[in-house]
Amino acid sequence: MTTALEIAGHTILRGETKRIELPTVSLYTDTNMSIPIFVKRGKRDGPTLFVSAAIHGDELNGIEIISRLINSKKINSLKGTLIAVPFVNGYGVLNQSRYLPDRRDLNRSFPGSKRGSLAGRIAHLFLNEIVAKCDYGIDLHTGAIHRTNLPQIRANLDDPETLEMAKAFGIPVLLNANLRDGSLRQEANDLGVKILLYEAGEALRFDELSIRAGVKGIINVMRHLGLLNKSRAKTHTTDPFVANQSSWVRATNSGFINYKSELGDYVEKGECLATIKDPFGQVLDTVVSNTNGIIIGKQNIPLAQEGEAMYHIAYFNKPTDVAEHIEIMNDYLIPEG
Repeated sequence: MTTALEIAGHTILRGETKRIELPTVSLYTDTNMSIPIFVKRGKRDGPTLFVSAAIHGDELNGIEIISRLINSKKINSLKGTLIAVPFVNGYGVLNQSRYLPDRRDLNRSFPGSKRGSLAGRIAHLFLNEIVAKCDYGIDLHTGAIHRTNLPQIRANLDDPETLEMAKAFGIPVLLNANLRDGSLRQEANDLGVKILLYEAGEALRFDELSIRAGVKGIINVMRHLGLLNKSRAKTHTTDPFVANQSSWVRATNSGFINYKSELGDYVEKGECLATIKDPFGQVLDTVVSNTNGIIIGKQNIPLAQEGEAMYHIAYFNKPTDVAEHIEIMNDYLIPEG
């Protein structure tokens, strides 16, 4: 960690905490827009970690996760630097939209350029002002609109250091995901920044389980990286399981859906996941699992067109063990009574 850190022309010294506005492109109405940034630097040396949310503007869980994180007393004894960005795509948050006003996906626009499209300019700014100044990163996401994701980590788990970070996060489902061209993960990897992508919940919704798992997971990773001291208290842990493959089960007909299986369920090949009916209640078809695995994502609305993705199933060597640890996680984070 260097003695001084500069972001958007602001210098942050060791032991300082600052809130910074990183100016971006103004709106048509001449209203100024910016990316809000929280920076906390410990007095002692350590790594630099960024945590970002709402690269897709309708994915709101991460905003609440960061809010709880930066207000937690647990980060008071920080070593190194925490850079928290509650939302990167303020335009999307304002419009309750995944995309930027130019209809581009910010997470397919990296590395961007200073003189490119709106998406390219935001990507270039965020990459150079934040990501390039860090050693590690955690990017927070949710499922798309009307789709829910089970809390999961997606990362390049072939990299040993990234794998250890993912395990430290402390949730059962780890997905070994290929890097995608134009994504933040791809560009962070090219810069040598180790990064995790946390997926949990649904767009435009706060989900308490996903939020609690996210806050706890980030704190766990900070302890693993040495930004925080190891906890002396007995902590609750779940075993992590790596899936190297996953696939979507799609609607075999168009109609109204009765779902039989839910997030976190263990399903077997050929098992009925849902039925598709016409408006008169006549069953048109059944949707069956194409493999043994764990449901890590699903559509929520009871309508589907033929070919529409309905269930996301991940393949594990021991899927029943994964299901058991998902139940343990749920019971710990959202106890009954």
